[in-house]
Amino acid sequence: MALDGIVIACMAKEMNERIVGGRISRIAQPEADALMLTIKNQKDTWKLFLSAGASLPLVYFTEAPKANPMTAPSFCMLLRKYIGNGRIVSVTQPGLERILNLEIEHLDEMGDLRRKRLIAEFMGKHSNLIFCNEDGTIIDSIKRIPLSVSSVREVLPGRPYFIPDTMKKSDPLSLTEETLARTLKEKPMALGKALYTGFTGLSPVMAEEICHLSSLDSGRPAAELSPLELTHLAGTMKRLAEDIQSGAFSPCILYDGETPAEFSALPLTHLSAYRSVSFSSISEVLETYYASREALTRIRQKSAELRHTVQTALERNRKKYDLQLRQLKDTEKRDKFRVYGELINAYGYGLEPEAKELSALNYYTGETVKIPLDPAMTPQENAKRYFDRYGKLKRTFEALTELTAETEAEITYLESVMAALDIARGEEDLAQIKEELRESGFVRKRSKGEKKGRITSVPFHYLSSDGFHIYVGKNNLQNEELTFRFASGNDLWFHAKGIPGSHVIVKTEGRPKEELPDRLFEEAAALAAWYSRGRGGEKVEVDYVEKKQVKKVAGAKPGFVIYHTNYSMVAAPSLRSLKELS
Repeated sequence: MALDGIVIACMAKEMNERIVGGRISRIAQPEADALMLTIKNQKDTWKLFLSAGASLPLVYFTEAPKANPMTAPSFCMLLRKYIGNGRIVSVTQPGLERILNLEIEHLDEMGDLRRKRLIAEFMGKHSNLIFCNEDGTIIDSIKRIPLSVSSVREVLPGRPYFIPDTMKKSDPLSLTEETLARTLKEKPMALGKALYTGFTGLSPVMAEEICHLSSLDSGRPAAELSPLELTHLAGTMKRLAEDIQSGAFSPCILYDGETPAEFSALPLTHLSAYRSVSFSSISEVLETYYASREALTRIRQKSAELRHTVQTALERNRKKYDLQLRQLKDTEKRDKFRVYGELINAYGYGLEPEAKELSALNYYTGETVKIPLDPAMTPQENAKRYFDRYGKLKRTFEALTELTAETEAEITYLESVMAALDIARGEEDLAQIKEELRESGFVRKRSKGEKKGRITSVPFHYLSSDGFHIYVGKNNLQNEELTFRFASGNDLWFHAKGIPGSHVIVKTEGRPKEELPDRLFEEAAALAAWYSRGRGGEKVEVDYVEKKQVKKVAGAKPGFVIYHTNYSMVAAPSLRSLKELS
């Protein structure tokens, strides 16, 4: 989710509380399109990060240091000249636009009091940081936009600053029912889309939330709303505007498991399937959300080579498996040739010389069959020919049956490795998966003298609602370690049925399963479903059994087991009610 007008409104409130009245003690430009302002306000010092990046415009307070270039860029030097040690008078947001206007008071060369405006626009590829005089004349900007780039507005020194109204959107903060009806009437599209394209500052996610709070289908045509539904929708939007204007924000991040899926300055009740985590400030939300997303992206990039290796091996094995199945299907007629040979031996004595066919009663089925013959051969030679074909197909069937089973096991193993790559969180997890692939022959062995690095990856560790410790293997090596070295005989073992996934061990502390709470089984099964390839489904069937019933398959790849006496239950993939321990 990108920054919308509501998030900016929440940020404006936070900035007013923290930095209005404070003095700018330091100005840095750590990136080509970003500023870091250090502001001292009484006893507190705040670092405000403003980014006009086309792909990720951002604004938040942070304590994390950012590296600066050896020579400050010209825009940074300009700001230092004018507003270094300047006092922030106000922070405002025009309407619900994605714009923050910082008004700064400073002394000029003559010692007279002057004001300047630093305007931060967070509008995707049109984002910018613009420095203006008090009268709105542009002094300079972090990104200069000439007429050749934009015919709507030039952003150049000496030009007047204004907010371009290219979308002709209405202001939701001054909404009336008549404005709502007129806006929706002009939008012949789905209601959700009509809201975020017709009103300033609303994102698609917030438009969905408004529809949900109004009990309206967001996919319904906007023009079809009845007067009563329009009144109800207008009431919902007015209450939303009142919350924004009064500063009644509730910053939060919504997690899909451990992955941050959305963030918001207001509750998102229509996304109840996600786990909501509240934060004390929108800055903390933005920094946490994008740091988590960046970490996930970085792990994805670092695992790309391993993914390519596994995917290539998977595709090769799947092609081989399909070919083996086709060849196996060709051997299905082997028994027919054996029967033909037997019938020729049984009834061939009455054949005329150079006969081309034998009609005989198949004593296995009671049906009459016609057997093609080679007229140049004797009955005994024809029978031998069929027995030879039977023998060849039988040997092919036996060999292919074994090869097909091996290929299928290889595919299952590689799919389990791919599942492990999906849940890897750090470089140490990737290192252990690479070691596993090296041992399995999919990655080149170490050269002579190359040392094996110390691997620090450990299983996931959760605490159930009832205080039981649950462990989850991140890969096949950890699965094997958990099941056969860490778990005790009476501990419980969980695994998604018939699909690649993690081994889940519940430490029962010696208590028989009959005395364990039902909620423990539900939470462990939900955990096994979550850490499996069935995570995207609504329900996953999960097998569970005492660890002593689980056996290692001789000669099988790491983590592959068999069990014969087990229980099963259906669980929704979830991490709710579980506390993750470090």
